[in-house]
Amino acid sequence: MIPVSQVWPEELARLYRQKGYWRGETFGSMLRERAQAHPERIALVEGETRWSYAELDRRADLLAAGFLAEGLKPGDRVIVHLPNVLAFFPVVFGLFRAGILPVYALPAHRITEIEHFARSSEAVGYVIADHQDGFDYRELATELCQRVPAVAHVFVAGEAGPFRALDDVSRAGETAPAPATGPQPSDVAFMQISGGSTGLSKLIPRTHDDYIYTLRASAEICGLDGDNVFLVVLPMAHNYPMSSPGVLGALYAGSRIVLCPSPSPEVAFPLIERERADMVSLVPPLLLVWLDAAEQTTHDLSSLKVMQVGGAKLIPEVARRVRPLLGVQLQQVFGMAEGLVNYTRLDDDDETMIGTQGRPISPDDEIRLVDDQDRDVPAGEPGNLLTRGPYTIRGYHNNPTANARSFTEDGFYRTGDIVRLTERGYLVVQGRAGDHINRGGEKISAEEVEDHLLAHPGVFDAAVVSMPDEYLGERSCAFIIARGEKPRAVDLKRWIRERGLAAFKVPDQIVFVDKFAATAAGKISRKELRASLRAMLAEQEQEKQGG
Repeated sequence: MIPVSQVWPEELARLYRQKGYWRGETFGSMLRERAQAHPERIALVEGETRWSYAELDRRADLLAAGFLAEGLKPGDRVIVHLPNVLAFFPVVFGLFRAGILPVYALPAHRITEIEHFARSSEAVGYVIADHQDGFDYRELATELCQRVPAVAHVFVAGEAGPFRALDDVSRAGETAPAPATGPQPSDVAFMQISGGSTGLSKLIPRTHDDYIYTLRASAEICGLDGDNVFLVVLPMAHNYPMSSPGVLGALYAGSRIVLCPSPSPEVAFPLIERERADMVSLVPPLLLVWLDAAEQTTHDLSSLKVMQVGGAKLIPEVARRVRPLLGVQLQQVFGMAEGLVNYTRLDDDDETMIGTQGRPISPDDEIRLVDDQDRDVPAGEPGNLLTRGPYTIRGYHNNPTANARSFTEDGFYRTGDIVRLTERGYLVVQGRAGDHINRGGEKISAEEVEDHLLAHPGVFDAAVVSMPDEYLGERSCAFIIARGEKPRAVDLKRWIRERGLAAFKVPDQIVFVDKFAATAAGKISRKELRASLRAMLAEQEQEKQGG
């Protein structure tokens, strides 16, 4: 098994410790300290169920011992594929305490993504819900075990079927010995997944020290403490609702977390009223839905104080509607699972709050804006965003090709974003440099979807591009050159679904063309091709509006 590590140059590691960014904490010790400081305080709410910090701590202990009793070992990797349910928390904290690495998957992921995560992480375990929204995750687990026999342990929150129930693992933990030693603060705590800008997602190792720093700093920036009630509506395995400050930041601050089973206003608004939630994180498409619903709701939303919006750029026209309609403080968030996170501050003026995507967490977040030849751009000009700092990774797990492409020789991470810096150091996001579609906060690799389309017998060639969308920010359009008789668009969409891809990767629109334009050298540049097709779509849209 290939070791998982994340190592900063020693002189920078020493600096980050001296400045107090890395304090030698682990996730296991973090939860223990909160449980000892305020054992009876409510940590988690799901429906009528309420767990105190002491109860969450106890359940994490049982699963830590239970997982080891099941045959897992420190250093093993376990894919965690759970929706927003209570079980998520004792599972991940139990794995943390046992020194086992969670590999986070999103509820929408299906066999193609999960198999990739299992193989690339060398996972030996898989934690799932029994079913959600009509989808049976146990069937997916059966297929995964057939494809990747190394996944020998499947644990189910709910009815286990042919697998092992998490409740049984907890019961085993009652008599099993506790972990002899826990992980070190510099050890990797878990692996997240990249947005997948080229091909399938890469694995992002995050250490206890670096990630807990982001929780502590984010909680401070966002004003979180033990009196706050954080409503979580986005999938918790996303980096944004996990750590900005997210559910883990809320636990760090000793806040209360309310799990919302659906992001729809019909479900979320009554919960806000009942639980007196005062903070929530949204993506721009969901914000639009909430704004429209807020104009007519009879529910009392007056407890809401801070509404974060991130995951995709929020346009100023929408940002201006937030305070008048909801009476809350807007906070823009821009970041990435690889590290760098930016916030507008709660005391920023309206122009900054509405027109920028914030400034970095840390004074030691280094920012460079460069052109395509890595030359620094003049002040105030947009450029490719490069960054390094105390919580930005230095490399993906076991992926030298991606690392050579994504990191400079001196350790700066190439984010793939084009931004402009204001005089005060705030970022204004201009767009993406690569072929990365941001559909309502869900990142889609054009290359990945093209590969699956090209496997269809009726497709000669395919190019997937982004289109502006007022609701989603961007949506996807697939241009297809047919092989012989044109397949129906609905059949191509079904083809993508049946190949086990997440539903958000299915092209929103399919356009058939006779040929793709070649470059002057007679070659087809995928990047230039997508740019020309995107321009064609924009021109057609202008003609429609003009007509």
